[in-house]
Amino acid sequence: MKQNVHSIAIDGPAGAGKSTMARRVAKALGYQYVDTGAIYRTVGYHMWLMGIGPKDADGIRRLIDDVNLRIEYAPDGAQHMILNGADVTDEIRTAQMAVYASGVSARPVVREFLLDMQRDLARRHNVVMDGRDIGTVVLPDADVKFFLTASDTVRAQRRFLELQAKGEKISYEQVLRELRQRDEQDTNRAIAPLRCAPDAIRLDTSALTVDESVAAMLSIVREKLG
Repeated sequence: MKQNVHSIAIDGPAGAGKSTMARRVAKALGYQYVDTGAIYRTVGYHMWLMGIGPKDADGIRRLIDDVNLRIEYAPDGAQHMILNGADVTDEIRTAQMAVYASGVSARPVVREFLLDMQRDLARRHNVVMDGRDIGTVVLPDADVKFFLTASDTVRAQRRFLELQAKGEKISYEQVLRELRQRDEQDTNRAIAPLRCAPDAIRLDTSALTVDESVAAMLSIVREKLG
């Protein structure tokens, strides 16, 4: 049972700024940041390494128990994903893995495999957790819930600049196309689709800077949690 710990759920589509803002909010509050998207990307990366496609339900079911997944945190609070003993944090941050992970994460066996892990983190720590179904499925009783969004063109531009900075060769048009594909997958999947929880606070970040968005979120959290 949860005692004297708080959880903040942040959901929203790709490129809405969830990870950046969740990390900043967690740091300001002294909470542990949990990037669930990275967790799903890591499972997707394992399947990719094994030659299993995101639509291969039987293959994913067969190999899911081979996934030994661990989260470690750097001194600066950055989340590192450890897959079967190897740090794959950089490898999972590609446009290809984003689309791949979206398909793999729609599989019930994958969501069941990771659900207890995510909930256990929230039982043991004050957390800021971001993803697609945190407020609706993973932490339905979270103390504060946000749903971040922005126009698809703004989100694609943000992701494009992020990938460019990492040296990835990709066009804005391709990023926008893959982002829209991912939106379609995440919104229409049968299991835990992307949607705003009824009690979540919606925040459109299209015209807001990161600082402005974080300040708004912290104000709401402090008002709700005292």
